Amino acid sequence: QVQLVESGGGLVQAGGSLRLSCAASGGTFRSYAMGWFRQAPGKEREFAAAISWSGARTYYADSVKGRFTISRDNAKTTVYLQMNSLKPEDTAVYYCAAERNGVTTTNASEYDYWGQGTQVTVSS
Repeated sequence: QVQLVESGGGLVQAGGSLRLSCAASGGTFRSYAMGWFRQAPGKEREFAAAISWSGARTYYADSVKGRFTISRDNAKTTVYLQMNSLKPEDTAVYYCAAERNGVTTTNASEYDYWGQGTQVTVSS
């Protein structure tokens, strides 16, 4: 059974930075495409960033492009989301997800495994 555990969330002022981590266990991490999604109160879950199994390709939502960077360390079975220039509208629960066939996608329904989420709150 694959387990994903996010960490690194917290409270930060607008303009600040946070680095989220997602540690994976129980599967073949190096073959998975990975994604970060977020869900704000009263809103649907939305795509933030994704990375291919090798790390060679990355994808970002327009709302985070240029501010967020997704990366992965296959040796540590961990994926990261570096978030800079944070805005109050980035406030949400952030989830990491794994797609076991190695298909990098922005579609949440195509991911097979999910973490429990970590809260990010950006104050104005």
